[in-house]
Amino acid sequence: MSEETKAAQPGRALYEWTQALVCSVLAAVLLFAFAARVVGVSGGSMRDTLQNGDLLLVVNGYLCGGYQQGDVVIAAKAEFEYGEPIVKRVIAVEGQTVDIDFDAGVVRVDGEVLGEPYIRETTHLDLGMEYPFTVPEGCVFLMGDNRNESRDSREPTLGAVDTRCLIGRAVFLLVPGETEGMDLREWSRVGTL
Repeated sequence: MSEETKAAQPGRALYEWTQALVCSVLAAVLLFAFAARVVGVSGGSMRDTLQNGDLLLVVNGYLCGGYQQGDVVIAAKAEFEYGEPIVKRVIAVEGQTVDIDFDAGVVRVDGEVLGEPYIRETTHLDLGMEYPFTVPEGCVFLMGDNRNESRDSREPTLGAVDTRCLIGRAVFLLVPGETEGMDLREWSRVGTL
């Protein structure tokens, strides 16, 4: 190996490392700008499924292939509290009819009672929406899992949410927040939603 080749190797190695680093950073930026992002949960409207402070991996809406009943989604709409994105569950999609019996605490979609093992307690908080309610085209009806402490589509000022206001679908709990009343993080909750 010539002296010139030996002298050029440290510079070439630095160039290759810099190139790899720049490509990695660019790939991460593109991934989180167009494919997925990390979103924090604020508040207790999704307890016990999600806790205040949980960090979620969210797949951008256009990669989801549409939203389905039961999906946990992040919505951003100016009318939401403090203008912050909210985390809720899709209860019904366009064309479906929602009816809620607040005395019995039962939610029906298209006449069928929803099996909702994820809710904290049955639905008794009426926020003023009139039922039955048919979800308009291009919209979803959202509710929190902690039904009686959630502002959601049951409130006429929020109502059905246009799917263009959805940031994406939460697919993975990355880092748990402190569990309400326990003041500790339950790392066993980490995983798919």
